[in-house]
Amino acid sequence: MKFEYIKTNGITVRAATMGSGPLVVLVHGWPELWYSWRHQIEPLVDAGYRVIVPDVRGYGGSDKPAEIEAYAMDVLMDDIIGIIDACGEEKAILAGHDWGAPIVWNLAALRSSRVAAVAGLSVPYRRRANVPLIELWRNTYKGRFFYQLYFQEEGVAEAELERDVRLSLRKLYFSISGDAPSLDSWVDRPETATLLEAFVDPPSFPKWLTEKDLDYFVENFSASGFRGPINRYRNSERDFDRLPLMGVSTVTQPSCFIAGSKDVVRSFVPGKDGYANVNELCDDMRLSRIIEGAGHWVQQESPAEVNALLLE
Repeated sequence: MKFEYIKTNGITVRAATMGSGPLVVLVHGWPELWYSWRHQIEPLVDAGYRVIVPDVRGYGGSDKPAEIEAYAMDVLMDDIIGIIDACGEEKAILAGHDWGAPIVWNLAALRSSRVAAVAGLSVPYRRRANVPLIELWRNTYKGRFFYQLYFQEEGVAEAELERDVRLSLRKLYFSISGDAPSLDSWVDRPETATLLEAFVDPPSFPKWLTEKDLDYFVENFSASGFRGPINRYRNSERDFDRLPLMGVSTVTQPSCFIAGSKDVVRSFVPGKDGYANVNELCDDMRLSRIIEGAGHWVQQESPAEVNALLLE
């Protein structure tokens, strides 16, 4: 494996690259790095694929524009298109986790000629609502804490997370994993609460995250900060206005959905299973699998199962 620095859409991104064959691009989520896909790279290469795993803009070794609008969905989509172009390919197979999932779902639906197949992890492709997503969260969590609402005011979440990056990431990675206790108390709090106060600092590292793994994340986020990554959450209205077919156009390519049974995304809307009917906008969903006992970081927590499903 090696790193390449790829010019795309007016910025430069760092990408882990390996292999030859049909192009696969893996897109990480918040707050992660290319490294979140470390267990998937070699199995995909061994299966005959060329694998490119970028740090999304704002993260790791990629450029980090400060402007909020630099993290709109259409901008992030164009970043991936530019990577495909830089690889000299017309199409790629895409897989995304967390925020990476909406990026690849929307590419498949809205830039369909550039996507051969798509896999979404943790976050399914959902039908467009009548209002921007942030408005749904304001209505759903009125008077209560919800992290995406907390992220709206510039500088607040950044300051909390950057105060002690190691502690922040250790608590965050553990507390929404399958190893953690229930997070019901996380959302059952007043809107004046902060992000980390309900999270658990694990007495020991879970088996899927070593101290060396955490060191790598800490090193990168200590250097980059959290503004770019959190800016993604500040674009809900912009995404809604710029992409009127987001959540309307269907995904026609072969697709799959993978998630952990204990993923917090599943219960974002109280009383509803967020993983019900995940194929509603996917015309050719080949596989939908919920991995029992896994939490939000599914490809890190259950790499063997995820690898087998991606290659199925």
